Amino acid sequence: MGALRAPYQVKSAIFDSGVIGIVRSDGAAKAVELSRTIWEAGVDVVEVALTTPQGLEAIETLAGEVDGNRIIGAGTVLDGATARMAVLSGAQLLVTPTLVEEVIEVGRRYGVLTAIGCSTPTEMLRATTLGADLIKVFPASLWTPKILSDVLAALPQLDCVPTGGVSPESAASWIMAGARAVGLGSALTKGEDPAASVRALLAAIKEARA
Repeated sequence: MGALRAPYQVKSAIFDSGVIGIVRSDGAAKAVELSRTIWEAGVDVVEVALTTPQGLEAIETLAGEVDGNRIIGAGTVLDGATARMAVLSGAQLLVTPTLVEEVIEVGRRYGVLTAIGCSTPTEMLRATTLGADLIKVFPASLWTPKILSDVLAALPQLDCVPTGGVSPESAASWIMAGARAVGLGSALTKGEDPAASVRALLAAIKEARA
């Protein structure tokens, strides 16, 4: 297993690039391949969704390859038991689609960053109060950057990561609205030159922050 990082270090890596790469595939081998592609393209933080068959095996393989700023996490974590298995497999980030208190508890117990899925301001505030490190605004397709901006005006303590419906073209708009990062999946590995697409995305996010 590669070097373990404290939650604040994982959070810093996410904030630095502004992107969490999401991998969801039909098996462990493909998940490993896609994760490596995203890493090599320049996105350091990748989550493997546990809807992927043998997703934990993929995480364990990738955890042995983390170096430099690379970080591997587990996505679609639905309960505490799965969260614990993900941590034992090497995940340094636990991501849920909904507000799952057990996952927050496991993250705090093992010192692993949590990004907790919420769809309303009430859920977001509750997740933060319970100790969630990041708020995954999900699905972001139900929101707009303007709505997020309005919510953050009232709740500026939220560290939000819109996911689900975010595209490379819209990513900068979410960042300008106050999101700390965005979650993106297959868009990061499409095309003949994924690295060029990722560089353009990261440049747009950097400009949005300027």
